[in-house]
Amino acid sequence: QVQLVEAGGGLVQAGGSLRLSCVASGRTFSNYAVGWFRQAPGKEREFVAGISGSGGSTNYADSVKGRFTISRDNARSTVYLQMNSLRPEDTAVYYCALGLGTAAGPFRYWGQGTQVTVSS
Repeated sequence: QVQLVEAGGGLVQAGGSLRLSCVASGRTFSNYAVGWFRQAPGKEREFVAGISGSGGSTNYADSVKGRFTISRDNARSTVYLQMNSLRPEDTAVYYCALGLGTAAGPFRYWGQGTQVTVSS
């Protein structure tokens, strides 16, 4: 079983930054593409960013392009989501997920999420 633990969420003012991390265990990490997703209350889960196993390919939702950056450190079995210029509409629970496909999916294993709250 793959287990994922997200960290780095919290409360930040609009315009500020946060860096989320996702640490994986239970499988060979570099074999997996990783995606970040988010879900706000009353809204559907949406794709935010994805990265291939090697880190050579990335994919971003239009809403976060130019503000968020996904990266990975396979030696630490960790994927990061650097979030800059945060907006109140970025408020959501953020989840990481692993899959054997591409940076765009599909994703099979999911973490439990970390809350990001952006105040205006």
